Amino acid sequence: MSHDHTHLTASLQDKEGPVPGHYWQGLNTHKVSMSLHSENRQRLCERLRKVANLPSNSVVVLQGAGDVSINDTDTDYLFRQEGYFLWAFGVDHEAGCFGTIDVSSGKSILYVPRLPEDHAVWLGTIHPPAHFKEKYLVDEVKFVDEIAATLKATPDCTVLLLKGVNTDSGLAAKTAAFEGSDAFKTNTDILYNNITECRVFKSQKEIEVLRYVAGVSSDAHKLVMRAVRPGMKEYQCESIFMNHCYQEGGCRHMCYTCICASGHNGSYLHYGHMGAPNDKTLRDGDMCLFDMGAEYHGYCSDITVSFPVSGKFTPDQKAVYEAVLDAQQAVVKAMRPGVAWPDMHRLAELTILRHLVTLGLLHNGTPEEMAAAFLGYVFMPHGLGHLLGIQVHDVGGYPEGGVARIDEPGVKKLRTARVLEEGLYITVEPGCYFIDILLDKALKDPVHSKFINADVLKRFRGFGGVRLEDDVIVTKDGCEVLSNVPRTVAEVEAWLAQKN
Repeated sequence: MSHDHTHLTASLQDKEGPVPGHYWQGLNTHKVSMSLHSENRQRLCERLRKVANLPSNSVVVLQGAGDVSINDTDTDYLFRQEGYFLWAFGVDHEAGCFGTIDVSSGKSILYVPRLPEDHAVWLGTIHPPAHFKEKYLVDEVKFVDEIAATLKATPDCTVLLLKGVNTDSGLAAKTAAFEGSDAFKTNTDILYNNITECRVFKSQKEIEVLRYVAGVSSDAHKLVMRAVRPGMKEYQCESIFMNHCYQEGGCRHMCYTCICASGHNGSYLHYGHMGAPNDKTLRDGDMCLFDMGAEYHGYCSDITVSFPVSGKFTPDQKAVYEAVLDAQQAVVKAMRPGVAWPDMHRLAELTILRHLVTLGLLHNGTPEEMAAAFLGYVFMPHGLGHLLGIQVHDVGGYPEGGVARIDEPGVKKLRTARVLEEGLYITVEPGCYFIDILLDKALKDPVHSKFINADVLKRFRGFGGVRLEDDVIVTKDGCEVLSNVPRTVAEVEAWLAQKN
């Protein structure tokens, strides 16, 4: 990995301003053609035209995100675009926008706000509509206050609006609301499920962006791994990751709060939040569990590595690590169209249980008997993986009228229970954790306790956990892993030996 920063001076020779029709951060970053979003709109229209009860003269109306103030201050959170709007129009920098798509013709119109004169003083140039037409490759650009008048030019039109609930968060999607909207016939039954299904399956241009950001995050993880020393703080590891992703990859945003867990903190699945802000000191003998992913043009990566601070696995660390690695490799090998995701989760659990029996931590039964008793949930209390795209937990996990959540320990934690299909992008992230509250509960449960060797378990109290996470696209006859980090024990130790 080169750390020659002389190329940074090349920015002086870059063409000033954005490249028309592209999202690009300059230098060696990925150039995203706005045709990606033109094709997304085309895919949506083609799907909607097949809807049996689609009203004639239907027009999709999407609303982008606005600025959000930090509490009661006049300071805003760093802007993040609404996902459906970004997917359809590619507008990731401008707040307060709307977009319409005529389903029959495919014509797209972007609506931008009329900005006050003060904007040019405080925030930058006020661009005319023609600027945005060239920038985003839409058919036309108008002002937000012209939406109603423009829609009225389509005789007897029906406005298709988003209305649906995200099955991960339980929160509702943003339904477009504009001045004069009550004058139109609206339909809120058709758009959400159809545009969500479009988002689930990635186009080749989307895969190119996802491949790029997975590469940036992979390189950042590898840089952090080589930088780790006893005595460092977890937040220093987080900062190294974030700096590389932005400085070298042009990724201003992370997809989620970085999880930089060491030692016992690795047993907290979403460590790193406001109550546990990556502030522990790394100690010799700790395992690190670093779950971090950058975002580029709204598209996400989500990668987890686990490794010893010392640079060498202890026998127990190696045993747990190889249990998780074997589970991940078994799943990746089995993934292909037609495979049910819950079956992959069960495969991962069973593989880990087999290793824990070999380790001597579990006994008095076969791995299959333990799996039937749902003992796997004690050691992997999360789903095997989730859809990935413009959101880190991307939409479409449980589509209306599709697969339902399975009420079974472990499996019910899955963020999707879909059958795999070509073009679906998903994380594969098995883990094995030693979580005190779950272990204590299992030891009091006669069904589970008979399988657990309490004496051996004492060695793993405070161990934390191991999670290995890769980003995987389902292909025609299998799958492809887009992330690229050291995985085998030999690869990890060899990489750690080459300290920066």
